[in-house]
Amino acid sequence: MHDLQFSDDISQRIRALDGRYHERAYLFVLSALEFRQQQLPVRGHITGSDLACACREFALEHFGLTARTVLGHWGVDSTDDIGKIVFVLIEVGLLIRQPTDRMEDFAAVYDFASAFEGDYPWASVRKGELHPS
Repeated sequence: MHDLQFSDDISQRIRALDGRYHERAYLFVLSALEFRQQQLPVRGHITGSDLACACREFALEHFGLTARTVLGHWGVDSTDDIGKIVFVLIEVGLLIRQPTDRMEDFAAVYDFASAFEGDYPWASVRKGELHPS
C-alpha cells in the first residue's frame, strides 16, 4: 500500500468532490477492498458492512496498535467516513456501485474506540488500575 498513488487527474477529482480525507485514506480503502477480495473464493461485490470490517482487519494487520491513530490522521474516525470515501471512489469511477448500495450500509458498523483498542489484552488496564488475568 505504501507505494500506491493516484494519478494527478484522479487526485484532483477526489479533492474537488471531498477534500476532507487524506489521499492515503482513499488508497487504504481500495487496499482493504483488495484484501477482502483475496479472502473470497470468487471475486465479487461485498457489502458496505463487510468492507468496513475489512478496513478494520487490514488496519490492524498493517498498523497494529497505531491503526486508530493512523486512520484518524487521515480523517477517518468512523465507519461512516469509510462509506463517504467509498462513494467518492464510485463518483470518480474507481469503484462500481450496485443498485442496492447505500451510504447507510456503512453507518455505525462498529465503534472505532472498541474496534481498535478493545481487543488487546491490556485494554482493560486503566490509569493506575491493574486487573489480574
